Amino acid sequence: MDGSSTGGKAATMTRILNLDDIQGNITRAYGRFSFPFARYFFLNIADADAGRRFIELVRPRVTTAAYWGDTKPKVTLNIGFTFFGLYALGLPTRTLKTMPEEFIDGMKARAFILGDRDPTKTEEEVGAWCRHWDPIWQQNRESKGEDVHVWISMNAQAAGEGSDIPAPELDAQCDWLRGICGELGNRVRILAANGSAGNEEYQGASAVFTEIGGLRVPTPREHFGFTDGIGDPVFDGQYPPEAEKDAVIGRGKWMQADKGWQPIAAGEFILGYPDESQELPPTAMPPSFSRNGSFMTYRKLHENVGTFDAVIADEAARFARVMGVSEDEAAETLKAKMVGRWSDGVPLSVAPTVADWHRVRSETGMDDPDPIKALLAQRDYLGSRAASDFRYADDMAGYKCPGGAHLRRVNTRDYLDPLNSPTGANPKATSQLNKRRRVLRRGLPYGPTIPEGRRDDTEQGVIMMTIGASIFRQFEFVQQQWLQYGLDFNQGNLTCPLVGNHDMHRRYTIPSDPKSGKPPYFMSGLKTFVECRGGDYFFLPSLTALQMMAIGIVDPT
Repeated sequence: MDGSSTGGKAATMTRILNLDDIQGNITRAYGRFSFPFARYFFLNIADADAGRRFIELVRPRVTTAAYWGDTKPKVTLNIGFTFFGLYALGLPTRTLKTMPEEFIDGMKARAFILGDRDPTKTEEEVGAWCRHWDPIWQQNRESKGEDVHVWISMNAQAAGEGSDIPAPELDAQCDWLRGICGELGNRVRILAANGSAGNEEYQGASAVFTEIGGLRVPTPREHFGFTDGIGDPVFDGQYPPEAEKDAVIGRGKWMQADKGWQPIAAGEFILGYPDESQELPPTAMPPSFSRNGSFMTYRKLHENVGTFDAVIADEAARFARVMGVSEDEAAETLKAKMVGRWSDGVPLSVAPTVADWHRVRSETGMDDPDPIKALLAQRDYLGSRAASDFRYADDMAGYKCPGGAHLRRVNTRDYLDPLNSPTGANPKATSQLNKRRRVLRRGLPYGPTIPEGRRDDTEQGVIMMTIGASIFRQFEFVQQQWLQYGLDFNQGNLTCPLVGNHDMHRRYTIPSDPKSGKPPYFMSGLKTFVECRGGDYFFLPSLTALQMMAIGIVDPT
């Protein structure tokens, strides 16, 4: 299959993936607008025979990565397994022991690395450090009968245009899942311990809806009010060649002007293919078991919306006085400088000032007085190359987008090229040091939308799932080194202003171009806005591997 993978700069062969063998949530972000609802079930396997039978019953319903055409389903289904889920299925020891050690450990054991618990205190000092987690995750890996072994994800379209309830097929599929568990005598059992109270059958999630003209419409925002999920990476073979040409712009890897944007190697996200080092990463035996699979992190991230609003209001009052602007403009500017994008998704690197931002909104129609037209214009913009086609090496001082902003931390683009001059435009910079740290973002917000009287104790936040071939090299590295630490961004110990832990370090620096005549601004009252409420690491098998597991033949020799 021939096709351009450079955004129009040069032509190369596009890798052909066996999309019928790859689970669909790897290549597609179901959320956004087409599938605004999700339910995440977690199950326990009491014995291997029942587990294998369960997989055989589920396997025909698993949504693959095959192109839908005109047959897009009303509801999808995907499945993943923890390490102890694979153990409960009776997989051979040789297969299990060749799994990555971070996957074997599980997320709770990696809390020190992830910043989920204070690394300066011993177990005795912190006590029950995860007592704020949901019960299902507190007891996970503590009791064999309550361990999370299986993750089942269902994403659904809306019941109809302008509806904020899911299509009825979602309830029908949930009934089917309950039914097959009953057929198996509940030897594969749904763990109904989700939610802060620990009494919910599944973790629900949905897009944040807004009302326009009597219709309930999904938006791309999360509960803080930021537009989310824009710059997901594009990898080789993910799209048909013609679609890839545009999709890769700003979302692939930057290979200098003569080569432009190219898709990231498929092996960074799917096992069994060459990665960016041109190697086949180590996989569990046999290779056919791992090929076309991947690893996923599942994290429930609670958002302290009340605290966030209070901090922004306090800082905005001070910023307005220092900069001589209105408090509304100050609040919008501070939030954009923390994230790296304005609230509607326009990147600071493209529109660094309020005036630039309003110009982009006017040019794109996002400020149309008709709210429906404005929302459609925003969707078109977010899906275009304009929302992602920018770099950071021409802004080393962070005058446009601060060096410690959330966006620069999670996707450094060409900023960390070792040959960059700290004061130059660096036109030859590439994303060589970034392309092996990318992750596929999946998931949706959860909890009710409450526009006024927002409180920290409201059950709301984001279900964040990341997918990649290496949990350690991709997700854990970014979480530890770039979000919870700041040295690579000349921030010292200062953490990400949005999702970092601010128990100890509460400052954030917003540089100012000396030409503006304005001083830099230092936010000094940051608090922890995002808290993990639990999760684990999962293996997403291929359809071939699911068949091997179902019939009980995984032969590592």
